[in-house]
Amino acid sequence: MNVPTNLFMWIMACLPIIVLLLLMIKFQWGATEAAPVGLAITIITGIVFYKADIRLLAAESAKGIWSALIILLIVWTAILLYQVADEARAFLVIRNGMRKLLPNELLMVLALGWILESFLQGITGFGVPVAVGAPLLMGIGVVPVFAVIIPLLGQAWGNTFGTLAAAWDALAMSTGLVPGTPDYLAAAFWAGVFIWMWNVVIGLVICWFYGKGKAVRKGLPALLILSLIQGGGELLLTPGCNTTIACFLPACLSLVALILIGRMKMYRQEWSVEDSRIMDRGAASGTSEETPDGMTLVQAFVPYILLTVVTMVVLVVPPVNRFLNQVSIGFSFPETSTGYGFVNQATELFSPLRPFTHASMFLFLSSIAGLVYFGRHGWIRPGGVKRVFVRSVTMSMPSGIAIIGLVIMSKIMGGTGQTSVLADGIARVLGKTYVILAPLVGMVGSFMTGSNMSSNILFGEFQVTTANLLHLNQAPILGAQTAGGSIGSAISPSNIILGTTTAGILGSEGQVLKRIIPFTTIMTLAIGIIVFLSVAVS
Repeated sequence: MNVPTNLFMWIMACLPIIVLLLLMIKFQWGATEAAPVGLAITIITGIVFYKADIRLLAAESAKGIWSALIILLIVWTAILLYQVADEARAFLVIRNGMRKLLPNELLMVLALGWILESFLQGITGFGVPVAVGAPLLMGIGVVPVFAVIIPLLGQAWGNTFGTLAAAWDALAMSTGLVPGTPDYLAAAFWAGVFIWMWNVVIGLVICWFYGKGKAVRKGLPALLILSLIQGGGELLLTPGCNTTIACFLPACLSLVALILIGRMKMYRQEWSVEDSRIMDRGAASGTSEETPDGMTLVQAFVPYILLTVVTMVVLVVPPVNRFLNQVSIGFSFPETSTGYGFVNQATELFSPLRPFTHASMFLFLSSIAGLVYFGRHGWIRPGGVKRVFVRSVTMSMPSGIAIIGLVIMSKIMGGTGQTSVLADGIARVLGKTYVILAPLVGMVGSFMTGSNMSSNILFGEFQVTTANLLHLNQAPILGAQTAGGSIGSAISPSNIILGTTTAGILGSEGQVLKRIIPFTTIMTLAIGIIVFLSVAVS
């Protein structure tokens, strides 16, 4: 890379991100308003300082639009699924049924905001746990902002080995890690350790949000058991090359464990923090409505059960997956380069959409099946089908501007070399102390792209190169890279928009970021310090 890495160029590369964060956190702008500003700054810095031409900008913008449309498919189908359940008043049944099944309100919040999201992240990912989890939490009385925050956290620990280990496989591919080799196993071990730490923090933070110290003390035994199953189970599976199910299997077991925990003496009685800041019990879905006649808790969950079954069959059964994966849609892009010689390789099929194995297809099929099921039982009122589709389109349209703007911004930053300068500048200035910020690089990549997989592809090779230049063991650094990417998924604006859209509070992204960024940053730096002590001091 011939792009000059100096303080000025580094600041110019940082500028779009700094402005975006300031507008959203300090000035409380919504992502819909802030994204175009960040995009405009990215284009200007790309042209003026990074010598990008119109051809490059057009190609990267087209890539961004295509990637954003794939995300928007998930947004719309997730909202459609929510609207189906809402029209059938299933959330009333879920709320009442979960209160009977888990009379401890804290456990109920953990169930719908952490454990269910972990399971969904294990099989689907792509923001589905956030989009699905937010309305479920609102259904039991969680205020909208926290109904978005909690699923963002709940899914984040599974962001490396979830979605059948897509992000991990991307890291292994981009860095040349060969399954079964010592380097591969060591990197997987370190990733598992860091992610387990993050898993514990997630549980503690959710308890703290619910009722501060009182809730932490009450929830700690359950939290430790669940984290042992999730984080400990993942750590146990990753070194043995079982990375594909390293998140999915422990997440499944934690669902079973939660039900058993709910029958423990200390949790089987009704318990709640009356003044919990995250609860508005009077605003729980449909408090003024009657529950649908004859609907059971299992029936209320039918669309979500179908989502799970369809996803597992398509993704886990190899013959089905291979057959459906044959269809792919994508576009080719030519090679482009900046005036500094930063090259974007030509691609024959950029980010191909495989419609029959894409998360949006699972959501859509589950929505239609749920609509039919609820309709046949008489739980969809006259005109309900039309209302479901109209409301889902209406809710998803405003988020399109923000998502398209943010994704184009990340593509242009990557295509002009700005993203590489960000990471390269940090490494050059800090030397061996760079490893403290190694997970921060992963977090920034995930924040920008909305994907731990993309962050690993973007920065995996860079982390290896830097480790070799500094004569450091690359395994803990790569583990920190992907763990940072997992943490970054909780603060990615595109993921946040999925939640604020389904929660009906689009424009509140700054409030969400403001509450999440402090402890995600602290956790990322804590991982970095551990890496530093393990590789730089020895």
